Amino acid sequence: MTILNNTRELQSIDAAHHLHPFTNTREINERGVRIITSASGIYVNDAEGNRILDGMSGLWCMNVGHGRKEIIDAVARQMEELTYYNTFFNTAHPPVIELSRLLAEVTPPQFNHFHFTGSGSESNDTIFRLVRYYWELEGKPEKSIFISRRGAYHGSTVAAASLGGFSSMHKQGGLPIDGIYHAPSPDWWSYGGELSPEDFGIKVAEQTLALIDGIGADRIGAMIAEPIMGAGGVIIPPKTYWPILAKGLKERDILLISDEVICGFGRTGQWFGCEFMGTQPDFMTMAKGITSGYVPMGAVAVSDRVANVLLEKGDEFAHGYTYSGHPAACAASIATIGIMRSEKLVENVRDDVGPYLKEKWLQLADHPMVGEAVMEGLIGAFQFSSDKKARAGFPDGSKIGFTAREHSFQNGLVMRAVGDRMVIAPPLTLTRAQADELVEKAVKVIDLTYAYAKKQGLMA
Repeated sequence: MTILNNTRELQSIDAAHHLHPFTNTREINERGVRIITSASGIYVNDAEGNRILDGMSGLWCMNVGHGRKEIIDAVARQMEELTYYNTFFNTAHPPVIELSRLLAEVTPPQFNHFHFTGSGSESNDTIFRLVRYYWELEGKPEKSIFISRRGAYHGSTVAAASLGGFSSMHKQGGLPIDGIYHAPSPDWWSYGGELSPEDFGIKVAEQTLALIDGIGADRIGAMIAEPIMGAGGVIIPPKTYWPILAKGLKERDILLISDEVICGFGRTGQWFGCEFMGTQPDFMTMAKGITSGYVPMGAVAVSDRVANVLLEKGDEFAHGYTYSGHPAACAASIATIGIMRSEKLVENVRDDVGPYLKEKWLQLADHPMVGEAVMEGLIGAFQFSSDKKARAGFPDGSKIGFTAREHSFQNGLVMRAVGDRMVIAPPLTLTRAQADELVEKAVKVIDLTYAYAKKQGLMA
């Protein structure tokens, strides 16, 4: 059987039995799914023999790259010793204890207690319950409302999807659930108008605090936010935004939840995005980079302020998962943290390859079709625009982002399309030479998409 025939057979079986996440199944079955067969370092290989630079680290998660034998061996050793045991019923095991200790070392100093889950969605559901439980123990059960942001992504379970700010998700399943309000997005490109980014950051922070005051701070338990909005298009808030917002939340005694599923574990050039933004959250949501995607895992970092109340006043916290602190997942996380420390990957992103790629990436904005290009650490985006001066997008149905995504795959680069915005988050092991390759491929994609837009009459 040839590779091509094998690919077609796999596509046929996939179409017959597989319901993909966040996918129009009818459309993908008509086109045929792309089959990824192997990966190494920052590259993946498909069933037709194409080598593709993984500019999205899988799904924002392969921080130390594909095929790291240290992690594979650590998981295998753990599986041979203790395949599985739960952390219910007064039990623990060495890997979950060691991982808890390591996380206390690498997270900001207010975090010394951790609850383990299977994903970021599960972690945010856990925090949803912990926040309300905390305020009940403090004698303030009325502080049950959550503030989130439009365009935010916090997962796809019921509570997590409700916390998120995507109307497309809320249309399915009767979401959002009660008790959640969504503040404006700090997206200057889309909503800044004539304001400078600095003035827009102040405006949105003040609008958020005004929303809070209108509801009543005494009714609000917490605000959840990503330091940089990832799945919403890599929206990097203006520098004026976080200082005002974080100060206002603290003054109103509202807990801050920093969703670090994407920004955590070195992505911004700090261990966690809250450190990059200068905030001191009460909770952190962790997943993805915690195991570099090798084994599914999530975690909740609980600040001393909250943990002390739970320990002193609380009873049994009636919540948890079969796979909370799974031994193999803990082994993968321990090995991942070890690689990040020994190879100084956080420092590499902060001091070397991050600034190197950023300088080249920002130059993409010189292209006539690119309205803005942004990057911090190794997370970035560029915005396609039909009129840069007016900051205009493209008509609905033009499929500019979709077209660019297809050009990207066909030319050996994974980029994600969010509307007309293309986003990247390559592995933290990226070298300068690989950064050059990434930018070269991105430029080719932009040129091909520009030619398509002009042919369709979408550009002057």
